[in-house]
Amino acid sequence: MTDANGDVAALPFEQALKELEAIVARLERGDVPLEESIDIYTRGEALKARCDALLKQAEARIERITLGADGKPTGTTPLDVDN
Repeated sequence: MTDANGDVAALPFEQALKELEAIVARLERGDVPLEESIDIYTRGEALKARCDALLKQAEARIERITLGADGKPTGTTPLDVDN
């Protein structure tokens, strides 16, 4: 049995999010047969995980500029999202 969601790992954020939004819209309409609902829900979970992973990667790359006593930039530090 092949993994029907194997392509998700290669999707860029925007494409994964767009597909996830389309799946949510279909499920919310409620006109999808049960077996297909299960399949697209499973794909939606994979897409959600991909989006989360890409957002975490982007967050890790964001840096905050630090300023010296004179107000001039002195470097960067990792963004502290808890503050």
